[in-house]
Amino acid sequence: MIAKTSKDQTRQKVHTRIRKKIHGTAERPRLNVYRSVNHIYAQVIDDTKGSTIVAAASVEKGKGIKGDKRPTGGNLSSAKEVGKMIAERAKQKGISRVVFDRGGYLYHGRVKALADAAREAGLEF
Repeated sequence: MIAKTSKDQTRQKVHTRIRKKIHGTAERPRLNVYRSVNHIYAQVIDDTKGSTIVAAASVEKGKGIKGDKRPTGGNLSSAKEVGKMIAERAKQKGISRVVFDRGGYLYHGRVKALADAAREAGLEF
């Protein structure tokens, strides 16, 4: 019997392959994206220290993302708002240039919307 690989296992293999090439430094940290069914998360990570500098997510309450209108953060508008939030928070910490890590996901849909919104808000990658 052949073992069946799930979509997430395939994504993790692709992500591991990407991470061999992409590394975040203090001058140019890594902007990582994680996409679940209902939400989207973004982190700016310094890989030399192994620490998260700033983070944003569609699941955050009281930040204008998850309200009565949208019970889920798994849509394009939430991804755009998370992209704007992560860019604003990174700018506050003095970060203007990042390396984009799509996390093994295709650069399409919510991942692309987050990246475009972060670019529009002032992050360079």
